[in-house]
Formats: sequence, structure tokens, C-alpha cells
Amino acid sequence: MRLVVPIGAAVAGFLCAGGALAQDAPADADWDLVKDEAKKTTIAYVTTTAGLSIATRCVNGGYSALLVGLPETPRRTKTRPLRLTFRDEEGSEWRWNVTTDRTAVVADFPAPFARELRQGGRLQIVVPDGAGPGQNLRYDLELPASGSAIDQTLSACDRPLVDPRDLELDAIAEDGLQVGMRWERRIRPTYPFRSRYAEGFAVTTCVAQPDGTLRDCVIETEHPGDGRFGEAVLKAARNATVAYDGDQPTAPRMMAFRVNFIMQ
Repeated sequence: MRLVVPIGAAVAGFLCAGGALAQDAPADADWDLVKDEAKKTTIAYVTTTAGLSIATRCVNGGYSALLVGLPETPRRTKTRPLRLTFRDEEGSEWRWNVTTDRTAVVADFPAPFARELRQGGRLQIVVPDGAGPGQNLRYDLELPASGSAIDQTLSACDRPLVDPRDLELDAIAEDGLQVGMRWERRIRPTYPFRSRYAEGFAVTTCVAQPDGTLRDCVIETEHPGDGRFGEAVLKAARNATVAYDGDQPTAPRMMAFRVNFIMQ
């Protein structure tokens, strides 16, 4: 995966930030907050005793969430599934994207992840094969709540502090659709014109209407951030439709999908 900035290096930099970076310590938050107004950057982060750093950030309008300090991902592997359990909730699998730093990953759904982190409490992370082939590695963390820092990263990127659509994420299958849904007219985006990147991706959520059209599409994350891949997906989503098995639903339903771009 080609990223504009090596994200792992960026995290290491702001954990030791100084100079032009202004670090705030709100009285009502235990997460550290770093801002760089010139670069339109707001970052909230925490470093755990297990050596794992967790961060949410808004950079020039693009939102992301990162884990840094995982066991190194094998080369040629671009995505990494992790099983997350927040507090006493049921665990679920989240997909993450490996950065140029093989110990760092970026979330497919950074804003929902950040909204879970705001509450603090116990977070368990299971890394498949993290302790060797066939041996999972488990992090059992107790995170502080964030009364301000994470909220500032969300607000800086115009992401809501509470989004009812998060409740539907677990109902979405691996193909991005809920049970009883299928693509009628698949999304077929065009590679961004004159893109300077050979590859990229965009993860998108949409609300499927009872008539099958897609509305309220949101780019959850995209890389590279200035590759215009999200823009291409949103444009193509206007012509995509889904169909329903059985009775047509009376209420909209959430869906999510990932589009990988590779220049031929």
C-alpha cells in the first residue's frame, strides 16, 4: 500500500512532538491531544503499558484511527483482521490496513472506532498469528475515557460524536450487505483522472433505500488521502442499486463496501 506519509513514523513523531506542535492537556480528558493548525492536524493518542499506541486523527479533512506497536505484519500483506471487544460488549472482527511501518495499521472504520474509544474502559484486541503461526496474541487493555481529546479529532473532520448507524455495522456481512440484500447494479467507479498514484482504496458506508437506491454515502477512510479515490466512489454510487430477497423492506438499511483501485 502506498501512503503519502509513513503513518507509523508520523505517530512516532507526534508521540515525541515538540517545536511547531502544540500539545494540550484538557482537564476532563486523559488522552493526549496534539494540534498543528498550519497543517490542519488534530491527533488524540494514548500509549499503553503493553507498548501499543492508539490514536485517532484528523489531517486536512481526512479522518483515521491507528494502532502502532503490533507484531510485525508479514510482507506483501495489505490488510490485517483484528478481533476487538469493547467493555462487556460482544467481540467482533474489524479489518485494518497495514502501513509502510509493518507494526502499524489503519482502521477501515475509524470514526466508529473512535466513538467506542471515547467511553474508555476495557479493550481486548486479538491478533491472529500474532504470537507465531497458529498462535493468537491477546492485548487486554484498560483505557482512560476521553472527555475532550477524541471529540476534538471527530469535530475537526465534521464527524458526529454519536452516530446511530454504528449500531448496524455488526449486521453487515463480509460482502458489505446485510442478510437478504444483493447487488442489482454494482458500483463501478472510474479510476481518478490523472491520478499520481498507482493504487489506492476507499471504504464507504451508504444507506440503501427500500427502492434499492443508495443515499447518504460517507467515505469512512481512503488512502492516499489526496488520491481522489473517495470522490470517484461517491460519484459511482449514484448509479448503483441493490435488490432484496423476499418482501421489500419498509425502512432504509445500512451497507458498507471497500473499493480497491489498481492502475493497469
